[in-house]
Amino acid sequence: MAKRKKDPRKGTGKKPKGSGRRLYTDENPKDTVRIKFATMKDARATVRKVKRVRKSYARKIQILTVGEQRARVMGKKTVASIFRAGKASLRRANNAKKNNTKKARLKTRKSRR
Repeated sequence: MAKRKKDPRKGTGKKPKGSGRRLYTDENPKDTVRIKFATMKDARATVRKVKRVRKSYARKIQILTVGEQRARVMGKKTVASIFRAGKASLRRANNAKKNNTKKARLKTRKSRR
């Protein structure tokens, strides 16, 4: 009888050979951000939650994109627009943060001269 390999503890992006797990299994459920988009109120609450959760900028955009796409497929245009507006505000905040750090770097370079 051949010895089966143990499933990896962390996500590797693919299903291990001989494993019953699928590609998109949630291997760390504590890390999951739940998305609700049944109503406009749910969508606004989800956008608020995503903005305050401690994840990277790219991950936040990814979460809101999933909500927007699912809402659009279900024909909920207003809910999709709420997610789109949330992404736009995240982008504005991120760009402002980038610009502030660039300005601060320029100031320190000029002061060193």
